[in-house]
Amino acid sequence: MDYVGQVPAPPLDRFIDDVYCLTGVPVHRLMSVPPMPSAHLFLHLGGPVRLWDSDPSVPPAVLTDGWFMGVWTRRFLFEYPAHVRLVGVHFKPWGMSPFLGVPASELRDRWVPVDAVWQRSVDRIRNRVGEAASTTETLRALEAELLARLTDAPARGLDLVRRTGLRLEATHGTIPVGGLADTAGVSGNHLAGLFNEHVGVTPKKMARIYRFARLIVSVDALCPVDWARLAQSAGYFDHAHFSKEFKEFTGHTPTQYLALRRRFPAERGAPQDSGPMPAD
Repeated sequence: MDYVGQVPAPPLDRFIDDVYCLTGVPVHRLMSVPPMPSAHLFLHLGGPVRLWDSDPSVPPAVLTDGWFMGVWTRRFLFEYPAHVRLVGVHFKPWGMSPFLGVPASELRDRWVPVDAVWQRSVDRIRNRVGEAASTTETLRALEAELLARLTDAPARGLDLVRRTGLRLEATHGTIPVGGLADTAGVSGNHLAGLFNEHVGVTPKKMARIYRFARLIVSVDALCPVDWARLAQSAGYFDHAHFSKEFKEFTGHTPTQYLALRRRFPAERGAPQDSGPMPAD
């Protein structure tokens, strides 16, 4: 598939890692996605997408137009259509908050139709981006829509969450969570409440996701992998905890995951979240 993405212009870049177009025939249609430090907006201009939660109590979904996904704390699966034409937004973990009128916790571990959040908007937005003559115009139209929906004044506590989130990002989640609250000049409970409102998860959970993401992107499947060294460099100092969390987040042991990475090398030019793996 062809992936074309770009970092949006200020002020959107404070909240969004990139906007992108994904088109073509997928090599693998069914993908397993571990938790990653991002939230998403997808506008699908092709066939329906099917999604499954790793929690068996959650029914699967079929989405045909557009949907939001908050930060995920567990694995999920999605199935591409036979031909993909998708326009998307990679929000920073706190980045969805200023575009929505609901707490980010309401989108945690969920896929929510666009019209449920932006009332009666998805057809107009899909038509606007879908009728663009080029990828550049498509991304420009998407940025214009996002800019029009960006609130002028930041919501209470969002600046503090953003500063704290940037520290988590810079340290890959290895900074002590208690120190984050001390630096912010607030109590741990107050910081956790703000994170739940603007990110959807607590700082402790966000640190876990950043730490795991660093581990995953550090894996070089073409070389021998020293899992103990990689785990320690990513901030895992208890092997049993590392093994448990790895299986929880990927559905595989480290050895099984490495075998899959070697069997199914990542596509060049794929989206920045390098955690998804073929599940078919």
